[in-house]
Formats: sequence, structure tokens, C-alpha cells
Amino acid sequence: MSERNLSPMTMFARMAAQHRPAFAFRGKSARDVAAWRKKALPAVLAALGDRPGRVPPKPELIAEYEHDGLVKQRWLIDVGPHISAVCLVNRPKDLEAGEKRPALLCWHGHGQFGKEPVMGNDSSPELRSSIEKCNYSYGHQMAKAGFVTFAIDWMGKGDRDDSKKPHHRSHVGSGDWCNSLYLHATMFGTTPLAMNVAQGMVATDFACTLPNVDPKRLGVMGLSGGGTMTLWSALCDPRFKAAEIMCYSDLWAAFGIRDLNYCGMQVAPGLYKLVDLPDLQGLLAPKPLLVDIGAYDSCFRAETAMACYRQVEKIYKAAGAADNLELDLFPREHAWGGNKSVAFFEKHLG
Repeated sequence: MSERNLSPMTMFARMAAQHRPAFAFRGKSARDVAAWRKKALPAVLAALGDRPGRVPPKPELIAEYEHDGLVKQRWLIDVGPHISAVCLVNRPKDLEAGEKRPALLCWHGHGQFGKEPVMGNDSSPELRSSIEKCNYSYGHQMAKAGFVTFAIDWMGKGDRDDSKKPHHRSHVGSGDWCNSLYLHATMFGTTPLAMNVAQGMVATDFACTLPNVDPKRLGVMGLSGGGTMTLWSALCDPRFKAAEIMCYSDLWAAFGIRDLNYCGMQVAPGLYKLVDLPDLQGLLAPKPLLVDIGAYDSCFRAETAMACYRQVEKIYKAAGAADNLELDLFPREHAWGGNKSVAFFEKHLG
């Protein structure tokens, strides 16, 4: 009698072990990369579903104040049909009127505070702990280094979390907004990825109107779930000239199916049928890319994170863009390495 399996998780693990994505990169030359990208990228972007329409941001300045040598602003902007967001902007205090600087969109991860610690909000012990644990204040630190930085929450986090004031809604679904919003979005033929990326593009439209931002020198960076958003923002928005993906390098068979370390804000229907995560990152080539990997990361384990990076490295090398790919492998848990970021963005954004 043959051995029977009653475990759905075992079933998916066996499926993943035998799976080969349709657009797994197999080439060796720049011509191979160009041909692969021409076929793969449209299929990957189509998996996101319908794109929400762009809207004018209609910015409203809520507050401007100084903090640790920076001028910080809190804006309210429209980012899509029926939805707004709070946009935080940090800039060096010593900027002269009309002086243009490179700007960085800073996506947050899955932490409960959304964009706040990323942009340097250290006003409570809980926020300070979040910053210390993950070296999380890259939107603050990069502004201290001379960049203009800006950030919004992706849906379900920070100011856009329906579980918190002022919404006062009781959520009786799965208890996880990432997955609940994924269900809602797919009912309309789209995904939270498509919606969040589109909303980030409108926030970038707004940032480009700020007097100290050079709209031709834009970068994007983010940790964990923010690494997901960084990857997709860089794929979808050609205005971003360089990207830093922090602690979002791995193989879907490992961190996703084996470890269940993914959610509805990171996926699209049929995506793994098309590509694995290293292929998705490789589609950025030749765009400059800095990858941060924590040697002790328990979310994206170093052995499969490095396997992902090595495949991305092969794609960049084949594309003739090896000099545009950098690795920051650092001895910490799930965090921003921060060792190469300033030099990387200065090199590629000026």
C-alpha cells in the first residue's frame, strides 16, 4: 500500500520542491537578459491585477517642526480613489531656499507603528525600542546624511489601520489586515500590491513638487515588508533610479511555503508560477540595487537569503551590470544594515 499524505502543508512543500517557475532565468548574456525581461516583466506586472487610477494629491500641510537637526513636515494627501494618507517629509535644516537634493521614498515594514519609527518618531519608549531593535529609522538617518526623505503607510498600518483610532472599527475577519485586504482587493480584480504601489506613486508625485526635491534623482528603500514595496515600486516606477532592499531576499519555497513568512500584501495570483523572488529582483537589472541581509535574521534565513542573492548576482553579471549590484551582509537580526546606504545612493543619485 502506498504512503498517503493527509497534510496540506506537506502537499504544498512537495509541490514547491518540484516547481520550476515559467520565467526562471536561465541565460548567460546581456542579450539573454533583455529577451527574458521583455517576456517576463509584462507577465509579472499583469499578475498584480488592475491598477487603481492616479489622483491629484491635493496636499494639506498639517504641521512643520524641527527635530534633531531636521525640518519635518506632516502632510495629508490623496493617494487614490476614495483613500488618503499622511505623508511625512524630512529634510536637512541647513538647506538653502530652492536647493535641490536627491529624495528617497522610505517604505516601512510590518511593525505596528507603520512609517513613524522609520521617519524618526522616537516620542515613546515603544517607538524607541522599535528603532533600536531594527536600526529602523532610515528615513531619519538618511535625511541626516543630506537626502530628502518621505514616507506613507501602506494600507492596514499606521494611520491607515482600521483597528485604531479614529476608525473605531471592530475587525472580525482573520485578524490580519494584510490578508483581509488581499481578499477584498482580489474581489475587485486587483491586489494590495497594485494599490499600495499606485498610492506610493502618487506620494512620489507629491514629493516631486517640493521645493528641495530634485525629481530626476529619486531612490526607494525599505525593510522586510518595506523591501517588498521597494522591489515593486522600483519595478513599476521608472522614476526611481536606485533601490535598497533590506531583509527581503529569499526563496518562496523556503520563507513562504515552508515558513509561512508571507502575507496578502506581498503576493499576487499566479506570481510563483511565473518567477521566484530572485528572478523578481533580477528584473530590476541594470538598475542599481543594494541588498541588505542579516546574518542572524530569523525571518529570512541567511542560507536561502544568500542563495537568492547569488542568483540575482548571476542576472546582473549577465546583464553587464555587476557594478550596479551591492551586498551589505551584516551581523544582526532582522534590521537595516546601514553600512553602505549613504555611499550607494550618493554614487547613483549624486
